Amino acid sequence: MRKANSEALAIAKRIHSFLTVYTPSLQGQSANTVRSHETAISLFLGFLESDQNVTPATLCSIFFNRDMIEKWLLWLRDVRGCAPQTCNVRLASLRAFLRYLGDTEVSMLHISHNASAIPLMKVAKKKVEGMSKEAVKALMETPDTSTPTGRRDLALIVAIYATAARLDEILSLKIKHLHLISKEAYVTVVGKGNKTRSLFLLPKAAAHLRRHLIEFHGDAPDNESYVFYSRIDGKKSKLSQAAVSKRLRIYAEVAREHCHEVPVALHAHQLRHAKASHWLEDGMNIVQISFLLGHENLETTMVYLDVSIEQKSLALGKLEDAHIKAMPKKWKGSPDSLSSYCGVKPLR
Repeated sequence: MRKANSEALAIAKRIHSFLTVYTPSLQGQSANTVRSHETAISLFLGFLESDQNVTPATLCSIFFNRDMIEKWLLWLRDVRGCAPQTCNVRLASLRAFLRYLGDTEVSMLHISHNASAIPLMKVAKKKVEGMSKEAVKALMETPDTSTPTGRRDLALIVAIYATAARLDEILSLKIKHLHLISKEAYVTVVGKGNKTRSLFLLPKAAAHLRRHLIEFHGDAPDNESYVFYSRIDGKKSKLSQAAVSKRLRIYAEVAREHCHEVPVALHAHQLRHAKASHWLEDGMNIVQISFLLGHENLETTMVYLDVSIEQKSLALGKLEDAHIKAMPKKWKGSPDSLSSYCGVKPLR
């Protein structure tokens, strides 16, 4: 077999550094993001090899052009049976790598520009099925609290609902992230982009977590231990999302016998959505809810909750007020500086 050419070697080198150094360390992305990037790149290389007969000896930058990437997306959809949303996720990961490739290999900079012009596949938006307060109550009454597993599952359901955090954020919680001693108990979650936020707990939710810690972690818990764990080969490992989803579906089936409002195929995200909706019903403003959910964009929260026009106007008004208060006073800057007058940082 012929040896790989210089471009192939450069691409291979950059793939390795992108996945092992750049994304996890320099970008601080989560293990899930790194895994998603790796999957996309693996699928693209697999497509080149199986569908385009590309080998290490023939691999070069031309195979990363727009035409080839669009063929790959169709291959993902038609051959592998990927949903449009999945195809878009894979495309986003490949784009992230190509941006890095262009930044580190100037001769390949054009590849990233071409890839950025590829339109996303159209995705039919699915509205998250909500849960009433009665449905949440019925679900929480289902776990058998006479068993350790039932008590653990109840504490987990309470934690998801009480914080409205993403499932992975809850499962990634470690003992050091819990602050349950003070009167105002709260948890610190690490969200998307490695951003942290503090989520306060009502007394009942805090009490559930305290009992869980005593039962499952003892009097001297290890700060680095996962709050919710499973035992694998005698070691405490992070509880998997698949395991939680399976338990929730079991509980939902039982809870539906008492409350038909409980979704049949319940998943953790519905608890998050339910809590956000209940906050809105109880009078919390959308700006606060957006922060608690960890949304970067207020519009995301508005779509997520399907709020009314009146609520949107009120939320945007509150947001504008907050921005105006935070804006530096024009008269406190240098009178000769236009940037200070306009409230922006001067160019350096």
